[in-house]
Amino acid sequence: MPAPTSQPTPGSDQTPAPNDWTDACARAAWAGLVRCRRFEDAVMDAWRAGDIPGVVHVATGQEATAVGAALALAPGDMVTSTHRGHGHALALGTDPTALMAELMGRRTGLVAGRGGSKHLSDPERGLLATNAIVGASVPLAAGAALSAKTRQTGGVALAFTGDGATNQGAVFEAMVMAVALALPLIILVENNGYAQTTASAYASGGQSLAARARGFGLAADTVDGSRVDLVWSAVSRAADRARLGLGPSFIEAAVGRLEGFFSLDAQAYRGADEVARLRAAACPLARFRAKARGGLDDATLAAIETDQADAVDAALAAARAAPPAGP
Repeated sequence: MPAPTSQPTPGSDQTPAPNDWTDACARAAWAGLVRCRRFEDAVMDAWRAGDIPGVVHVATGQEATAVGAALALAPGDMVTSTHRGHGHALALGTDPTALMAELMGRRTGLVAGRGGSKHLSDPERGLLATNAIVGASVPLAAGAALSAKTRQTGGVALAFTGDGATNQGAVFEAMVMAVALALPLIILVENNGYAQTTASAYASGGQSLAARARGFGLAADTVDGSRVDLVWSAVSRAADRARLGLGPSFIEAAVGRLEGFFSLDAQAYRGADEVARLRAAACPLARFRAKARGGLDDATLAAIETDQADAVDAALAAARAAPPAGP
């Protein structure tokens, strides 16, 4: 279908869940959503307590893109991510204890406490790398896609990136190469409305990012990124297309960032009630309960939530007890 000319709005899609969205999908999705939210809340608490050095970029409010995409991928697929990548790692199956220890600079961390919040890697679970260079996830994923195509593995590479990154030259170059070589690449843009403090609509001239990508020759789609079921469906279609050799896809997912750009962000550039409106309209957990829970009753959701909360609490305690990384 033609890409819209304006940017999508999180919390706007009221369509029913896809027909192939099963209760098993819903159960896995709820566990992932709660795990990501609880983890990021714990990260902010630990940072405020002085347990995490530097600053952190949490993805509170963006859980559905991480979880929906991860559920749509297959073993052997590779993912690249951004400075806001904790949720992507967790959704792919990274151990929350190892992840929390990494953020705290502990020897038991995911990369021995040397990467911190923005430099994570867990290739056994499909996470090639996160990184702090805006836009760099896209050319990295294009390379992984080229490798998969050359080696004929049938694998797909997915790059999480942000709206601000889509204005980077390296992203444009990677898109051109991906189209020319028909690479099995998915570019998933988490459009949270801001490139740090600059409004996405201003930086792009109000243009739909998906429409712009279509101009480069990519199959382009938009999705309400607060709906885990719709993200799963969009990424599933893109992955199927990639595995058939039909080339790269671009998905613009509208999400609501419910915390600051980073942990010191006073958010003076946002309207006084903007975050409150996003919490009411576009919280992925609330949207799941309203649109994607399927046959899962309240007791089932509560039990899953308790399990995930316990796992995050245990991860936090274990990370705090672990020895610091060496020199």
